[in-house]
Amino acid sequence: MKLKTKLTLFNTISKLVIVTLFVLLLPVLIRNINQNFTDNKLQKQKTKLLKIIRTYGVKDYAYAAYSPLKEEYYNLEEDTITDHLNTIKTEPRRIEGDTIQYRILSYNFLVAKKNYLLEIGISQDTVNERSAPLQSVAFVILVGMIILTIAADQLYSDYVLRPLGRIIKTKLIGQKFPNFGSYKQVETSTEDFQYLDISIHKMIRTIESTFQKEREFISNASHELMTPISILQSKIENMFESEEISDEVKLRLLELQKILYRLKSITKTLLLISQIENDQFLREDSITLCALLHEINEEISIRLQDKNITLNISIAEDWTLVKINKFLLYNLFFNLINNAIKYNKEGGEINIEALRENNTYSVKITDTGIGISPEDLPYIFNRFKKLRQSLQQESFGLGLPIVHSIADFHHIKIDVKSEKGVGSVFKLVFPKELIG
Repeated sequence: MKLKTKLTLFNTISKLVIVTLFVLLLPVLIRNINQNFTDNKLQKQKTKLLKIIRTYGVKDYAYAAYSPLKEEYYNLEEDTITDHLNTIKTEPRRIEGDTIQYRILSYNFLVAKKNYLLEIGISQDTVNERSAPLQSVAFVILVGMIILTIAADQLYSDYVLRPLGRIIKTKLIGQKFPNFGSYKQVETSTEDFQYLDISIHKMIRTIESTFQKEREFISNASHELMTPISILQSKIENMFESEEISDEVKLRLLELQKILYRLKSITKTLLLISQIENDQFLREDSITLCALLHEINEEISIRLQDKNITLNISIAEDWTLVKINKFLLYNLFFNLINNAIKYNKEGGEINIEALRENNTYSVKITDTGIGISPEDLPYIFNRFKKLRQSLQQESFGLGLPIVHSIADFHHIKIDVKSEKGVGSVFKLVFPKELIG
Protein backbone atom coordinates (compact mmCIF):
# COMPACT_ATOMS: atom_id res chain seq x y z
CA MET A 1 0.00 0.00 0.00
CA LYS A 2 1.32 3.44 -0.91
CA LEU A 3 2.31 5.92 1.81
CA LYS A 4 -0.23 8.47 0.54
CA THR A 5 -2.99 5.87 0.72
CA LYS A 6 -1.98 4.89 4.24
CA LEU A 7 -2.03 8.52 5.40
CA THR A 8 -5.42 9.12 3.78
CA LEU A 9 -6.76 5.90 5.29
CA PHE A 10 -5.48 6.84 8.74
CA ASN A 11 -6.97 10.35 8.52
CA THR A 12 -10.29 8.94 7.34
CA ILE A 13 -10.45 6.29 10.07
CA SER A 14 -9.47 8.77 12.79
CA LYS A 15 -12.19 11.17 11.66
CA LEU A 16 -14.74 8.36 11.51
CA VAL A 17 -13.83 7.50 15.11
CA ILE A 18 -14.35 11.15 16.06
CA VAL A 19 -17.71 11.18 14.24
CA THR A 20 -18.77 7.97 16.00
CA LEU A 21 -17.86 9.37 19.42
CA PHE A 22 -19.57 12.64 18.58
CA VAL A 23 -22.76 10.86 17.45
CA LEU A 24 -22.79 8.85 20.67
CA LEU A 25 -22.28 11.97 22.79
CA LEU A 26 -24.48 14.23 20.64
CA PRO A 27 -27.81 13.59 22.48
CA VAL A 28 -26.20 14.44 25.84
CA LEU A 29 -24.47 17.52 24.44
CA ILE A 30 -27.62 18.77 22.69
CA ARG A 31 -29.70 18.14 25.81
CA ASN A 32 -27.28 20.18 27.91
CA ILE A 33 -27.09 22.93 25.30
CA ASN A 34 -30.87 23.01 24.96
CA GLN A 35 -31.31 23.11 28.73
CA ASN A 36 -28.83 25.96 29.05
CA PHE A 37 -30.66 27.78 26.28
CA THR A 38 -33.98 27.26 28.08
CA ASP A 39 -32.51 28.40 31.40
CA ASN A 40 -31.13 31.55 29.78
CA LYS A 41 -34.55 32.22 28.23
CA LEU A 42 -36.20 31.87 31.65
CA GLN A 43 -33.69 34.29 33.16
CA LYS A 44 -34.43 36.86 30.46
CA GLN A 45 -38.20 36.51 30.98
CA LYS A 46 -37.70 36.96 34.73
CA THR A 47 -35.72 40.14 34.12
CA LYS A 48 -38.46 41.56 31.89
CA LEU A 49 -41.24 40.73 34.35
CA LEU A 50 -39.32 42.23 37.29
CA LYS A 51 -38.79 45.40 35.29
CA ILE A 52 -42.53 45.66 34.65
CA ILE A 53 -43.29 44.99 38.32
CA ARG A 54 -40.90 47.73 39.47
CA THR A 55 -42.60 50.13 37.09
CA TYR A 56 -46.26 49.33 37.74
CA GLY A 57 -46.22 47.51 41.04
CA VAL A 58 -47.42 44.05 42.00
CA LYS A 59 -51.08 44.70 42.71
CA ASP A 60 -52.33 44.40 39.15
CA TYR A 61 -49.89 41.67 38.12
CA ALA A 62 -50.42 38.90 40.65
CA TYR A 63 -51.72 36.00 38.57
CA ALA A 64 -51.35 32.39 37.47
CA ALA A 65 -51.56 31.74 33.72
CA TYR A 66 -50.42 29.44 30.96
CA SER A 67 -50.38 29.45 27.16
CA PRO A 68 -53.24 27.80 25.23
CA LEU A 69 -51.15 24.70 24.44
CA LYS A 70 -49.75 24.68 27.98
CA GLU A 71 -46.23 25.16 26.60
CA GLU A 72 -45.44 27.99 29.01
CA TYR A 73 -46.47 28.53 32.61
CA TYR A 74 -46.50 31.77 34.68
CA ASN A 75 -47.35 32.32 38.35
CA LEU A 76 -47.01 35.33 40.65
CA GLU A 77 -48.36 35.13 44.22
CA GLU A 78 -47.67 36.14 47.77
CA ASP A 79 -45.14 33.94 49.52
CA THR A 80 -44.78 33.20 53.21
CA ILE A 81 -41.17 32.01 52.88
CA THR A 82 -38.73 34.71 53.89
CA ASP A 83 -35.58 32.94 52.60
CA HIS A 84 -34.28 34.16 49.30
CA LEU A 85 -35.12 31.74 46.46
CA ASN A 86 -33.60 31.78 42.96
CA THR A 87 -33.65 28.28 41.39
CA ILE A 88 -34.34 26.55 38.07
CA LYS A 89 -35.66 23.01 38.34
CA THR A 90 -37.66 20.49 36.36
CA GLU A 91 -40.88 19.94 38.26
CA PRO A 92 -44.46 18.78 37.53
CA ARG A 93 -47.45 21.12 37.55
CA ARG A 94 -51.09 20.12 37.37
CA ILE A 95 -53.02 22.26 34.93
CA GLU A 96 -56.64 21.54 34.04
CA GLY A 97 -56.35 17.95 35.15
CA ASP A 98 -53.06 17.34 33.26
CA THR A 99 -49.77 16.80 35.01
CA ILE A 100 -47.04 18.38 32.89
CA GLN A 101 -43.29 18.50 33.43
CA TYR A 102 -41.98 22.04 33.28
CA ARG A 103 -38.56 23.59 33.47
CA ILE A 104 -39.45 26.17 36.15
CA LEU A 105 -37.57 29.23 37.35
CA SER A 106 -38.55 30.08 40.96
CA TYR A 107 -37.70 33.53 42.34
CA ASN A 108 -38.99 35.32 45.40
CA PHE A 109 -38.63 39.02 46.17
CA LEU A 110 -39.86 41.69 48.56
CA VAL A 111 -42.16 44.53 47.45
CA ALA A 112 -43.95 46.92 49.85
CA LYS A 113 -42.94 44.72 52.79
CA LYS A 114 -44.59 41.68 51.20
CA ASN A 115 -42.91 38.52 49.88
CA TYR A 116 -43.87 37.38 46.39
CA LEU A 117 -42.97 34.19 44.53
CA LEU A 118 -42.49 34.36 40.77
CA GLU A 119 -42.56 31.14 38.74
CA ILE A 120 -41.87 30.95 35.00
CA GLY A 121 -42.01 27.53 33.33
CA ILE A 122 -41.43 26.07 29.89
CA SER A 123 -42.82 22.65 29.05
CA GLN A 124 -40.19 19.92 29.01
CA ASP A 125 -41.78 18.52 25.83
CA THR A 126 -41.12 21.86 24.13
CA VAL A 127 -37.51 21.68 25.28
CA ASN A 128 -37.15 18.13 23.97
CA GLU A 129 -38.75 18.98 20.61
CA ARG A 130 -35.92 21.41 19.90
CA SER A 131 -33.30 18.70 20.50
CA ALA A 132 -33.99 16.63 17.35
CA PRO A 133 -33.55 19.54 14.85
CA LEU A 134 -30.46 20.68 16.71
CA GLN A 135 -28.99 17.18 16.53
CA SER A 136 -29.68 16.99 12.78
CA VAL A 137 -28.09 20.38 12.14
CA ALA A 138 -25.10 19.53 14.30
CA PHE A 139 -24.63 16.17 12.54
CA VAL A 140 -24.84 17.72 9.06
CA ILE A 141 -22.33 20.39 10.02
CA LEU A 142 -19.99 17.78 11.48
CA VAL A 143 -20.18 15.54 8.38
CA GLY A 144 -19.53 18.55 6.17
CA MET A 145 -16.50 19.51 8.24
CA ILE A 146 -15.20 15.93 8.13
CA ILE A 147 -15.53 15.80 4.33
CA LEU A 148 -13.78 19.16 3.98
CA THR A 149 -10.94 18.10 6.28
CA ILE A 150 -10.51 14.76 4.45
CA ALA A 151 -10.33 16.63 1.13
CA ALA A 152 -7.87 19.11 2.64
CA ASP A 153 -5.76 16.27 4.05
CA GLN A 154 -5.78 14.53 0.66
CA LEU A 155 -4.68 17.68 -1.16
CA TYR A 156 -2.00 18.42 1.40
CA SER A 157 -0.74 14.81 1.33
CA ASP A 158 -0.56 14.97 -2.46
CA TYR A 159 1.42 18.19 -2.23
CA VAL A 160 3.82 17.00 0.47
CA LEU A 161 4.40 13.50 -0.98
CA ARG A 162 4.65 14.57 -4.63
CA PRO A 163 8.48 14.79 -4.47
CA LEU A 164 8.62 11.26 -3.00
CA GLY A 165 6.54 10.00 -5.94
CA ARG A 166 8.92 11.69 -8.40
CA ILE A 167 11.91 10.13 -6.62
CA ILE A 168 10.36 6.65 -6.90
CA LYS A 169 9.35 7.09 -10.55
CA THR A 170 12.54 8.74 -11.83
CA LYS A 171 15.18 7.09 -9.63
CA LEU A 172 13.78 3.59 -9.18
CA ILE A 173 10.88 2.59 -11.45
CA GLY A 174 11.91 4.75 -14.42
CA GLN A 175 15.46 3.39 -14.64
CA LYS A 176 16.78 0.36 -16.46
CA PHE A 177 18.80 -1.59 -13.95
CA PRO A 178 21.74 -1.28 -13.69
CA ASN A 179 22.12 1.55 -16.28
CA PHE A 180 20.69 4.58 -14.54
CA GLY A 181 21.82 7.50 -16.70
CA SER A 182 22.66 10.98 -15.45
CA TYR A 183 21.56 12.34 -12.08
CA LYS A 184 18.75 14.89 -11.94
CA GLN A 185 17.89 16.38 -8.59
CA VAL A 186 14.23 16.25 -7.59
CA GLU A 187 13.00 19.67 -6.51
CA THR A 188 11.57 19.59 -2.99
CA SER A 189 11.59 21.80 0.08
CA THR A 190 11.37 18.80 2.44
CA GLU A 191 14.83 18.04 3.85
CA ASP A 192 14.03 14.35 4.39
CA PHE A 193 13.19 13.91 0.69
CA GLN A 194 16.31 15.84 -0.32
CA TYR A 195 18.42 13.51 1.81
CA LEU A 196 16.59 10.46 0.39
CA ASP A 197 17.16 11.67 -3.18
CA ILE A 198 20.90 12.18 -2.65
CA SER A 199 21.26 8.86 -0.76
CA ILE A 200 19.51 6.90 -3.55
CA HIS A 201 21.73 8.59 -6.12
CA LYS A 202 24.90 7.62 -4.22
CA MET A 203 23.66 4.06 -3.75
CA ILE A 204 22.76 3.78 -7.45
CA ARG A 205 26.19 5.05 -8.49
CA THR A 206 27.84 2.44 -6.26
CA ILE A 207 25.67 -0.35 -7.69
CA GLU A 208 26.22 0.83 -11.25
CA SER A 209 29.98 0.96 -10.75
CA THR A 210 30.02 -2.52 -9.19
CA PHE A 211 27.95 -4.04 -12.00
CA GLN A 212 30.06 -2.35 -14.63
CA LYS A 213 33.21 -3.78 -13.09
CA GLU A 214 31.60 -7.24 -12.97
CA ARG A 215 30.58 -7.00 -16.63
CA GLU A 216 34.01 -5.83 -17.69
CA PHE A 217 35.65 -8.62 -15.71
CA ILE A 218 33.40 -11.32 -17.23
CA SER A 219 33.88 -9.93 -20.73
CA ASN A 220 37.66 -9.53 -20.41
CA ALA A 221 38.11 -12.86 -18.64
CA SER A 222 36.04 -14.65 -21.30
CA HIS A 223 38.06 -13.10 -24.11
CA GLU A 224 41.38 -13.82 -22.42
CA LEU A 225 40.47 -17.42 -21.61
CA MET A 226 39.53 -18.27 -25.18
CA THR A 227 43.12 -17.89 -26.43
CA PRO A 228 44.87 -20.34 -24.04
CA ILE A 229 41.97 -22.78 -24.38
CA SER A 230 42.32 -22.76 -28.18
CA ILE A 231 46.09 -23.22 -27.88
CA LEU A 232 45.69 -26.16 -25.50
CA GLN A 233 43.13 -27.77 -27.80
CA SER A 234 45.48 -27.46 -30.77
CA LYS A 235 48.39 -28.94 -28.83
CA ILE A 236 46.30 -31.87 -27.60
CA GLU A 237 45.11 -32.56 -31.15
CA ASN A 238 48.72 -32.49 -32.36
CA MET A 239 49.75 -34.88 -29.62
CA PHE A 240 47.13 -37.37 -30.81
CA GLU A 241 48.91 -37.53 -34.18
CA SER A 242 52.17 -38.59 -32.55
CA GLU A 243 52.88 -42.35 -32.79
CA GLU A 244 55.01 -42.28 -29.62
CA ILE A 245 52.02 -41.71 -27.30
CA SER A 246 50.64 -44.78 -25.61
CA ASP A 247 46.97 -45.66 -25.40
CA GLU A 248 46.91 -44.82 -21.69
CA VAL A 249 48.19 -41.30 -22.40
CA LYS A 250 45.61 -40.90 -25.19
CA LEU A 251 42.85 -41.74 -22.70
CA ARG A 252 44.11 -39.03 -20.38
CA LEU A 253 44.32 -36.61 -23.31
CA LEU A 254 40.69 -37.41 -24.12
CA GLU A 255 39.74 -36.51 -20.55
CA LEU A 256 41.68 -33.26 -20.89
CA GLN A 257 39.85 -32.54 -24.16
CA LYS A 258 36.51 -33.07 -22.45
CA ILE A 259 37.49 -30.68 -19.63
CA LEU A 260 38.66 -28.09 -22.16
CA TYR A 261 35.39 -28.45 -24.04
CA ARG A 262 33.43 -27.78 -20.84
CA LEU A 263 35.65 -24.80 -20.04
CA LYS A 264 35.24 -23.43 -23.57
CA SER A 265 31.45 -23.82 -23.39
CA ILE A 266 31.29 -22.04 -20.04
CA THR A 267 33.52 -19.24 -21.34
CA LYS A 268 31.40 -18.79 -24.47
CA THR A 269 28.24 -18.73 -22.40
CA LEU A 270 29.59 -16.11 -19.99
CA LEU A 271 30.81 -14.03 -22.94
CA LEU A 272 27.36 -14.25 -24.55
CA ILE A 273 25.63 -13.14 -21.32
CA SER A 274 28.09 -10.25 -21.00
CA GLN A 275 27.47 -9.16 -24.60
CA ILE A 276 23.70 -9.28 -24.10
CA GLU A 277 23.82 -7.26 -20.90
CA ASN A 278 26.10 -4.68 -22.52
CA ASP A 279 23.63 -4.22 -25.43
CA GLN A 280 26.12 -5.42 -28.03
CA PHE A 281 23.38 -6.98 -30.17
CA LEU A 282 20.97 -5.30 -32.59
CA ARG A 283 17.27 -6.02 -32.84
CA GLU A 284 16.65 -5.67 -36.54
CA ASP A 285 15.51 -9.18 -37.56
CA SER A 286 12.06 -10.59 -38.27
CA ILE A 287 10.97 -14.21 -38.60
CA THR A 288 7.85 -16.30 -38.20
CA LEU A 289 7.80 -18.04 -34.84
CA CYS A 290 6.72 -21.29 -36.49
CA ALA A 291 9.77 -21.29 -38.80
CA LEU A 292 12.11 -20.53 -35.88
CA LEU A 293 10.76 -23.43 -33.84
CA HIS A 294 10.94 -25.84 -36.77
CA GLU A 295 14.63 -24.91 -37.25
CA ILE A 296 15.24 -25.81 -33.62
CA ASN A 297 13.22 -29.01 -34.05
CA GLU A 298 15.43 -30.11 -36.96
CA GLU A 299 18.60 -29.47 -34.98
CA ILE A 300 17.41 -31.17 -31.83
CA SER A 301 15.45 -34.05 -33.38
CA ILE A 302 18.19 -36.62 -32.64
CA ARG A 303 17.98 -35.90 -28.92
CA LEU A 304 14.18 -36.23 -29.08
CA GLN A 305 14.56 -39.64 -30.73
CA ASP A 306 17.13 -40.79 -28.16
CA LYS A 307 14.61 -40.34 -25.33
CA ASN A 308 11.52 -41.11 -27.43
CA ILE A 309 10.03 -37.69 -26.63
CA THR A 310 7.21 -36.23 -28.70
CA LEU A 311 7.42 -32.51 -29.56
CA ASN A 312 4.07 -30.92 -30.44
CA ILE A 313 4.10 -27.40 -31.95
CA SER A 314 0.75 -25.60 -32.15
CA ILE A 315 1.48 -22.15 -33.54
CA ALA A 316 -0.10 -20.24 -36.43
CA GLU A 317 2.25 -20.00 -39.40
CA ASP A 318 1.58 -16.26 -39.87
CA TRP A 319 2.65 -15.23 -36.37
CA THR A 320 5.69 -13.06 -37.13
CA LEU A 321 8.23 -11.70 -34.66
CA VAL A 322 9.72 -8.32 -35.55
CA LYS A 323 12.43 -6.07 -34.05
CA ILE A 324 14.23 -9.08 -32.63
CA ASN A 325 17.69 -10.60 -32.76
CA LYS A 326 17.19 -13.97 -34.44
CA PHE A 327 20.42 -15.46 -33.07
CA LEU A 328 19.48 -14.61 -29.47
CA LEU A 329 15.85 -15.66 -29.77
CA TYR A 330 16.98 -18.93 -31.34
CA ASN A 331 19.20 -19.48 -28.30
CA LEU A 332 16.32 -18.64 -25.94
CA PHE A 333 13.96 -21.26 -27.40
CA PHE A 334 16.77 -23.76 -27.96
CA ASN A 335 17.77 -23.64 -24.29
CA LEU A 336 14.18 -23.99 -23.07
CA ILE A 337 13.44 -26.92 -25.38
CA ASN A 338 16.83 -28.50 -24.67
CA ASN A 339 16.11 -28.32 -20.92
CA ALA A 340 12.64 -29.78 -21.51
CA ILE A 341 14.34 -32.75 -23.20
CA LYS A 342 17.21 -33.06 -20.71
CA TYR A 343 14.95 -33.18 -17.63
CA ASN A 344 12.08 -35.09 -19.28
CA LYS A 345 11.13 -38.71 -18.83
CA GLU A 346 11.58 -41.47 -21.38
CA GLY A 347 8.59 -41.39 -23.74
CA GLY A 348 7.51 -37.98 -22.44
CA GLU A 349 6.00 -35.00 -24.26
CA ILE A 350 6.82 -31.37 -24.94
CA ASN A 351 3.97 -29.10 -26.04
CA ILE A 352 4.54 -25.63 -27.49
CA GLU A 353 1.50 -23.43 -28.13
CA ALA A 354 0.90 -19.75 -28.85
CA LEU A 355 -1.90 -17.87 -27.13
CA ARG A 356 -3.58 -14.49 -27.61
CA GLU A 357 -5.40 -13.41 -24.44
CA ASN A 358 -6.68 -9.90 -23.66
CA ASN A 359 -4.35 -8.23 -26.18
CA THR A 360 -1.33 -10.17 -24.86
CA TYR A 361 0.78 -12.60 -26.88
CA SER A 362 2.35 -15.55 -25.15
CA VAL A 363 4.07 -18.87 -25.86
CA LYS A 364 3.78 -21.79 -23.44
CA ILE A 365 6.37 -24.58 -23.35
CA THR A 366 5.04 -27.50 -21.29
CA ASP A 367 6.95 -30.69 -20.50
CA THR A 368 6.23 -33.90 -18.62
CA GLY A 369 9.61 -33.93 -16.89
CA ILE A 370 10.88 -34.23 -13.34
CA GLY A 371 9.76 -30.71 -12.43
CA ILE A 372 11.43 -28.16 -10.17
CA SER A 373 11.15 -28.23 -6.39
CA PRO A 374 9.43 -25.22 -4.75
CA GLU A 375 12.60 -24.26 -2.84
CA ASP A 376 14.64 -24.17 -6.09
CA LEU A 377 12.06 -22.34 -8.24
CA PRO A 378 13.01 -18.77 -7.14
CA TYR A 379 16.68 -19.37 -8.11
CA ILE A 380 16.40 -21.00 -11.55
CA PHE A 381 17.59 -17.83 -13.36
CA ASN A 382 20.47 -17.19 -10.97
CA ARG A 383 23.74 -17.83 -12.80
CA PHE A 384 25.67 -18.14 -9.52
CA LYS A 385 23.47 -20.89 -8.03
CA LYS A 386 23.64 -24.36 -9.52
CA LEU A 387 20.54 -26.44 -8.80
CA ARG A 388 20.40 -30.13 -7.93
CA GLN A 389 18.98 -31.03 -11.36
CA SER A 390 21.99 -29.43 -13.05
CA LEU A 391 24.39 -31.33 -10.80
CA GLN A 392 22.69 -34.62 -11.61
CA GLN A 393 22.83 -33.95 -15.37
CA GLU A 394 26.43 -32.61 -15.34
CA SER A 395 25.07 -29.32 -16.65
CA PHE A 396 26.80 -25.94 -16.40
CA GLY A 397 23.60 -24.42 -15.00
CA LEU A 398 23.84 -21.41 -17.35
CA GLY A 399 21.04 -22.26 -19.80
CA LEU A 400 18.26 -20.51 -17.90
CA PRO A 401 20.40 -17.45 -17.00
CA ILE A 402 21.00 -17.03 -20.76
CA VAL A 403 17.24 -17.35 -21.35
CA HIS A 404 16.59 -14.68 -18.70
CA SER A 405 19.18 -12.29 -20.19
CA ILE A 406 17.79 -12.70 -23.72
CA ALA A 407 14.21 -12.24 -22.46
CA ASP A 408 15.20 -9.03 -20.66
CA PHE A 409 16.95 -7.79 -23.80
CA HIS A 410 13.68 -8.24 -25.77
CA HIS A 411 11.42 -7.12 -22.85
CA ILE A 412 9.81 -10.56 -22.72
CA LYS A 413 8.23 -11.57 -19.42
CA ILE A 414 8.82 -15.13 -18.19
CA ASP A 415 6.35 -16.92 -15.91
CA VAL A 416 7.33 -20.35 -14.58
CA LYS A 417 5.10 -22.94 -12.94
CA SER A 418 6.36 -26.36 -11.95
CA GLU A 419 5.33 -29.35 -9.91
CA LYS A 420 7.84 -31.90 -8.69
CA GLY A 421 7.46 -35.17 -10.58
CA VAL A 422 4.77 -33.78 -12.92
CA GLY A 423 6.52 -31.26 -15.16
CA SER A 424 7.13 -27.58 -15.82
CA VAL A 425 5.46 -24.78 -17.79
CA PHE A 426 7.49 -21.84 -19.12
CA LYS A 427 5.24 -19.03 -20.33
CA LEU A 428 6.81 -16.25 -22.43
CA VAL A 429 4.72 -13.08 -22.67
CA PHE A 430 5.77 -10.95 -25.66
CA PRO A 431 5.32 -7.18 -25.81
CA LYS A 432 3.08 -5.90 -28.60
CA GLU A 433 5.94 -4.21 -30.44
CA LEU A 434 7.55 -7.62 -31.16
CA ILE A 435 4.45 -8.99 -32.90
CA GLY A 436 4.18 -8.24 -36.61
